[in-house]
Amino acid sequence: MNNETGTLYVVATPIGNLKDIGQRGLDVLGRVSLILAEDTRHAGILLSHYSIATSTRSFHEHNEQDQVNGMIKRLESGQDIALISDAGTPLISDPGYRLVFEAVSHGIPISPIPGPCAITAALSVSGLPTDRFCFEGFLPAKPHGREQRLLELDRETRTLVFYESSHRILDCVEAIGANLGEDRKLSVGREITKRFETFYYGHPQAILEQLNGDPVNQKGEFVVIVSGATFGGDADFAKATHLLGQLIDHMPLKKASEIAAEILDCNRNQLYKAGLAMKKERE
Repeated sequence: MNNETGTLYVVATPIGNLKDIGQRGLDVLGRVSLILAEDTRHAGILLSHYSIATSTRSFHEHNEQDQVNGMIKRLESGQDIALISDAGTPLISDPGYRLVFEAVSHGIPISPIPGPCAITAALSVSGLPTDRFCFEGFLPAKPHGREQRLLELDRETRTLVFYESSHRILDCVEAIGANLGEDRKLSVGREITKRFETFYYGHPQAILEQLNGDPVNQKGEFVVIVSGATFGGDADFAKATHLLGQLIDHMPLKKASEIAAEILDCNRNQLYKAGLAMKKERE
């Protein structure tokens, strides 16, 4: 490591409980020249709790581009800098990519200080497969965009992970049921590691009933885990769509999809969408 060049430390911070930060993270935050924080006021709560007096500077999505060059120069001059987000591991749906990219490009040493991450915390208690998963961040805010993104993920067999806000959590779960299927299993974590930490389990409709049971259940930050698509594979799906093509000439599409899915053990929701495409082509 070049002693004349500073190191950029990417430090994970608590997602709720201040005790979840490790000693190494605290040591780094206490000795670097500068801490880049998404919100300096929010960071101040953690730093004050551990009596860390290091200078902080606001570093977020709206000013990241303007600050990157200056930070690279400081690192090249030998100063160590720590990058933190409001909660969890930086760059996971948070700012920092441009800075890390430029640091790599300039040969500046980068060191991750691992720790809390809402994704892995939620997955670990989801009761769903964790050997392969796909993190999608936040779904689009507008209904059409949300629907389109879910349709693109309809055949994804890996466990799906989404972040969601309090004012869209109901729309999110409803959209998952409508576009991925009511047979999907969900685990929804609310306010993970915080005082009102809660987990909801079940199919989309059951989750909605739990969230609607008390307005408080809809408050906070959410991580939504969704089981991946299950079907017999491409060969079986091709057989099922062929059968579906024959059935829709004699019965409603919904019923035809149910029958084809049951016979060949395929995803009914997938077949229904394939049937819609068929009907459109025939028109």
